Amino acid sequence: MIPALRHWLHARRHPLRYTQLDQLLRNQALSRDEVLEKQRRDLAGIVAHAVAKVPYYTARFAGLEGAAFRNLPILSKEDVSSRLDDLLARDADRAQVKLGHTGGSTGKPLAFWYDEAKHELMRAGMMRGFMMSGWRPGQKVMYFWGARHDTVKGGVFGGGWGAHLGDLIAAEKTIAAVEYSEAKLHEWARAIQTWRPTLLYGYASAMSELARYILASRLPMPESLIGVYSTAEMLADSQRELMQQAYACKVFNQYGCREVPNIAWECRHGHMHVFADLVHLESVAIEGEDRFLVTSLSNRLMPFIRYDIGDSGRLLDGECECGSPFPLMEMGMCRQNDLIRTRAGKTLHPSCFNRLLYGMTQIRQYQWVQTEIGRLTLNLVAEAPLSAATLSSLRDRLRQEVDAEMRLEVNYLDDIPRTAAGKHRFVIGLK
Repeated sequence: MIPALRHWLHARRHPLRYTQLDQLLRNQALSRDEVLEKQRRDLAGIVAHAVAKVPYYTARFAGLEGAAFRNLPILSKEDVSSRLDDLLARDADRAQVKLGHTGGSTGKPLAFWYDEAKHELMRAGMMRGFMMSGWRPGQKVMYFWGARHDTVKGGVFGGGWGAHLGDLIAAEKTIAAVEYSEAKLHEWARAIQTWRPTLLYGYASAMSELARYILASRLPMPESLIGVYSTAEMLADSQRELMQQAYACKVFNQYGCREVPNIAWECRHGHMHVFADLVHLESVAIEGEDRFLVTSLSNRLMPFIRYDIGDSGRLLDGECECGSPFPLMEMGMCRQNDLIRTRAGKTLHPSCFNRLLYGMTQIRQYQWVQTEIGRLTLNLVAEAPLSAATLSSLRDRLRQEVDAEMRLEVNYLDDIPRTAAGKHRFVIGLK
């Protein structure tokens, strides 16, 4: 199916997504001053909406009328976990909203409310981000992802015959990138060679492991590739260099999270641009580091206002040669975790362990530690111990999805120590 036809069919299948994309592209054509003025209006609007319509903010912002935005309280992950229902707008149609789960890249699994409009805006924002590489709607994108609901029936990217038809029209293919065996890496490389995508999108660790295998095996990548997008993890310079050598194309960084997607995207000049028409991003000194606080400007269903996302970085002055009106930022050191290895020779991505805890909102913080090749320790800070049935199910899933001989020990702690740099590592592998 030629790209132009796929684009036409996809736009007919997802009219809301393409309407939103058209608006986002118009925003991109504004001047810097116009973008920032729009951001100020949208910021005032989301705060007013939250105070009027969302129980949590009605109470939390009481008496702060007229206060400067920077003086409003910070929304923590603990607040999101403990006040989930109060963060849903009073006028939300509960028959239409869905409960999503984060990957827990900072060691704190969260649930959040979303609806179809939020999902479609997320996808429209991704499309605009991809277009910064030179990609155009209708060209193929291959995702290397690990969230279970992205790779099975009914997920964000699919499953089932209807989803396969949708993937054909959307020119998308999703590969479950949680296990890095040599056989899997060979399958992935062959899939790229056969399917000939325009873009690859996935975890930094997955894309760099695959790059290592491609170079070692001397497998040529298709000339159709124009870019590789790294997301969900810190992208090291060494990983970027390895990937660019293996895939023979430019590597781009992308920053966001499930609850507040599309925060920043890298352009062809190598600069990270904050999508200031979708978010307001602050860099605030907290506990000795420059911590990002993000506010979603579009999410009125479950507003995230001054949300401590758990990552560090800073905002930059100046403009980019690419001509984008969006401000610049750079990441700090964050989102760094280890891989888990098994006796059978499998190497597993941290997302494999995130998903084992989906829905366990009583967990305030967690950390998986591999103490030996066949043993894992799960450190938990929780409101209440996990039930015997939950623990049994967790052990069964570890044996089924990780390793048949994997043993699990669970420890309950008052606090999980951070690294010397103040970071929380939610997966620690063997050295």
